[in-house]
Amino acid sequence: MSLAVLGDLYSRYMDLLYGVCLKYLADKEDAQDAVMAIFEELVTKLQRHEVENFKSWVYTLAKNHCLMKLRQQKKQPVTKLSDSFMQSGEDGHLEAVLAREENLRQLEDCLQQLGDGQRNVIELFYLQGKCYKEISEDTGIDWNSVRSSIQNGRRNLKICMEAAKQQIQSNE
Repeated sequence: MSLAVLGDLYSRYMDLLYGVCLKYLADKEDAQDAVMAIFEELVTKLQRHEVENFKSWVYTLAKNHCLMKLRQQKKQPVTKLSDSFMQSGEDGHLEAVLAREENLRQLEDCLQQLGDGQRNVIELFYLQGKCYKEISEDTGIDWNSVRSSIQNGRRNLKICMEAAKQQIQSNE
Protein backbone atom coordinates (compact mmCIF):
# COMPACT_ATOMS: atom_id res chain seq x y z
CA MET A 1 0.00 0.00 0.00
CA SER A 2 1.40 3.39 -0.94
CA LEU A 3 2.02 6.04 1.66
CA ALA A 4 -0.34 8.42 -0.17
CA VAL A 5 -3.25 5.98 0.17
CA LEU A 6 -2.27 5.27 3.76
CA GLY A 7 -2.09 9.01 4.47
CA ASP A 8 -5.56 9.47 2.98
CA LEU A 9 -6.97 6.68 5.16
CA TYR A 10 -5.19 8.09 8.17
CA SER A 11 -6.54 11.60 7.67
CA ARG A 12 -10.04 10.23 7.14
CA TYR A 13 -9.99 8.21 10.38
CA MET A 14 -7.67 10.33 12.52
CA ASP A 15 -10.54 11.83 14.55
CA LEU A 16 -11.92 8.35 15.26
CA LEU A 17 -8.49 7.16 16.38
CA TYR A 18 -7.96 10.20 18.57
CA GLY A 19 -11.38 9.75 20.18
CA VAL A 20 -10.70 6.09 20.96
CA CYS A 21 -7.26 6.85 22.35
CA LEU A 22 -8.55 9.74 24.43
CA LYS A 23 -11.33 7.52 25.81
CA TYR A 24 -8.87 4.88 27.01
CA LEU A 25 -5.83 6.97 27.91
CA ALA A 26 -7.70 10.03 29.30
CA ASP A 27 -4.81 12.35 28.46
CA LYS A 28 -4.67 14.54 25.35
CA GLU A 29 -0.91 14.27 24.84
CA ASP A 30 -0.87 10.51 25.38
CA ALA A 31 -3.77 10.18 22.94
CA GLN A 32 -1.95 12.23 20.31
CA ASP A 33 1.20 10.15 20.76
CA ALA A 34 -0.84 6.97 20.47
CA VAL A 35 -2.45 8.12 17.20
CA MET A 36 1.01 8.73 15.73
CA ALA A 37 2.23 5.32 16.93
CA ILE A 38 -0.84 3.66 15.41
CA PHE A 39 -0.10 5.32 12.08
CA GLU A 40 3.41 3.85 12.20
CA GLU A 41 1.93 0.43 13.00
CA LEU A 42 -0.41 0.67 10.02
CA VAL A 43 2.51 0.64 7.60
CA THR A 44 3.60 -2.83 8.70
CA LYS A 45 0.26 -4.31 9.75
CA LEU A 46 -1.53 -3.54 6.49
CA GLN A 47 1.16 -5.48 4.62
CA ARG A 48 0.43 -8.59 6.71
CA HIS A 49 -3.36 -8.39 7.01
CA GLU A 50 -6.11 -8.34 4.44
CA VAL A 51 -8.60 -5.80 5.72
CA GLU A 52 -12.20 -5.92 4.56
CA ASN A 53 -13.69 -3.23 6.82
CA PHE A 54 -10.98 -0.68 7.54
CA LYS A 55 -12.98 1.41 10.01
CA SER A 56 -13.75 -1.43 12.41
CA TRP A 57 -10.27 -2.90 11.95
CA VAL A 58 -8.47 0.37 12.74
CA TYR A 59 -10.83 0.96 15.68
CA THR A 60 -9.84 -2.42 17.13
CA LEU A 61 -6.18 -1.73 16.43
CA ALA A 62 -6.42 1.58 18.29
CA LYS A 63 -8.27 0.02 21.21
CA ASN A 64 -5.71 -2.78 21.52
CA HIS A 65 -2.84 -0.32 21.26
CA CYS A 66 -4.27 1.76 24.11
CA LEU A 67 -4.95 -1.28 26.28
CA MET A 68 -1.37 -2.47 25.78
CA LYS A 69 -0.09 0.99 26.68
CA LEU A 70 -2.21 1.00 29.86
CA ARG A 71 -0.92 -2.47 30.74
CA GLN A 72 2.67 -1.30 30.32
CA GLN A 73 2.02 1.73 32.52
CA LYS A 74 0.73 -0.50 35.31
CA LYS A 75 3.95 -2.51 35.19
CA GLN A 76 6.07 0.64 35.26
CA PRO A 77 4.28 3.21 37.43
CA VAL A 78 5.27 6.78 36.67
CA THR A 79 5.10 9.52 39.24
CA LYS A 80 4.18 12.86 37.75
CA LEU A 81 6.06 15.77 39.25
CA SER A 82 4.48 19.14 39.70
CA ASP A 83 5.80 22.03 37.63
CA SER A 84 6.94 23.81 40.76
CA PHE A 85 9.23 20.87 41.60
CA MET A 86 11.29 21.30 38.47
CA GLN A 87 13.20 24.44 37.57
CA SER A 88 11.83 25.98 34.43
CA GLY A 89 14.40 26.29 31.69
CA GLU A 90 13.14 29.73 30.76
CA ASP A 91 13.21 31.07 34.32
CA GLY A 92 16.72 29.73 34.78
CA HIS A 93 18.17 32.23 32.33
CA LEU A 94 18.45 35.83 33.37
CA GLU A 95 18.11 37.10 29.81
CA ALA A 96 14.76 35.35 29.36
CA VAL A 97 13.48 36.72 32.66
CA LEU A 98 14.56 40.23 31.74
CA ALA A 99 12.97 39.95 28.29
CA ARG A 100 9.73 38.74 29.85
CA GLU A 101 9.71 41.62 32.30
CA GLU A 102 10.34 44.07 29.45
CA ASN A 103 7.42 42.56 27.49
CA LEU A 104 5.16 42.96 30.53
CA ARG A 105 6.26 46.57 30.96
CA GLN A 106 5.57 47.26 27.29
CA LEU A 107 2.17 45.60 27.60
CA GLU A 108 1.30 47.82 30.56
CA ASP A 109 2.37 50.89 28.57
CA CYS A 110 0.31 49.77 25.57
CA LEU A 111 -2.72 49.10 27.78
CA GLN A 112 -2.50 52.67 29.06
CA GLN A 113 -2.52 53.94 25.47
CA LEU A 114 -5.87 52.27 24.74
CA GLY A 115 -9.04 54.27 25.14
CA ASP A 116 -10.81 53.86 28.48
CA GLY A 117 -13.56 51.66 27.01
CA GLN A 118 -11.21 49.23 25.25
CA ARG A 119 -8.79 49.11 28.18
CA ASN A 120 -11.59 48.37 30.66
CA VAL A 121 -13.07 45.59 28.50
CA ILE A 122 -9.61 44.07 27.79
CA GLU A 123 -8.75 44.06 31.49
CA LEU A 124 -12.07 42.46 32.42
CA PHE A 125 -11.74 39.79 29.73
CA TYR A 126 -8.04 38.88 29.94
CA LEU A 127 -6.98 39.86 33.44
CA GLN A 128 -10.15 39.07 35.38
CA GLY A 129 -11.23 36.17 33.15
CA LYS A 130 -14.79 37.38 32.61
CA CYS A 131 -16.86 36.26 29.63
CA TYR A 132 -18.60 38.58 27.17
CA LYS A 133 -21.92 38.22 28.96
CA GLU A 134 -20.45 39.08 32.37
CA ILE A 135 -18.65 42.10 30.94
CA SER A 136 -21.85 43.23 29.26
CA GLU A 137 -23.78 42.92 32.52
CA ASP A 138 -21.05 44.65 34.58
CA THR A 139 -20.51 47.57 32.22
CA GLY A 140 -23.92 47.96 30.61
CA ILE A 141 -22.33 47.67 27.15
CA ASP A 142 -24.21 45.40 24.73
CA TRP A 143 -22.67 42.02 23.90
CA ASN A 144 -21.69 42.88 20.30
CA SER A 145 -19.93 46.07 21.44
CA VAL A 146 -18.03 44.10 24.08
CA ARG A 147 -16.89 41.62 21.43
CA SER A 148 -15.92 44.41 19.07
CA SER A 149 -14.02 46.29 21.79
CA ILE A 150 -12.06 43.17 22.72
CA GLN A 151 -11.14 42.46 19.09
CA ASN A 152 -10.18 46.07 18.39
CA GLY A 153 -8.31 46.36 21.69
CA ARG A 154 -6.38 43.17 21.03
CA ARG A 155 -5.48 44.42 17.53
CA ASN A 156 -4.38 47.80 18.92
CA LEU A 157 -2.28 46.09 21.62
CA LYS A 158 -0.61 43.92 19.00
CA ILE A 159 0.21 46.95 16.84
CA CYS A 160 1.56 48.82 19.86
CA MET A 161 3.67 45.84 21.01
CA GLU A 162 5.12 45.33 17.54
CA ALA A 163 5.99 49.02 17.30
CA ALA A 164 7.69 48.87 20.69
CA LYS A 165 9.64 45.77 19.65
CA GLN A 166 10.78 47.49 16.44
CA GLN A 167 11.78 50.56 18.45
CA ILE A 168 13.96 48.43 20.73
CA GLN A 169 15.55 46.59 17.79
CA SER A 170 16.36 49.87 16.02
CA ASN A 171 18.02 51.19 19.19
CA GLU A 172 20.30 48.16 19.50
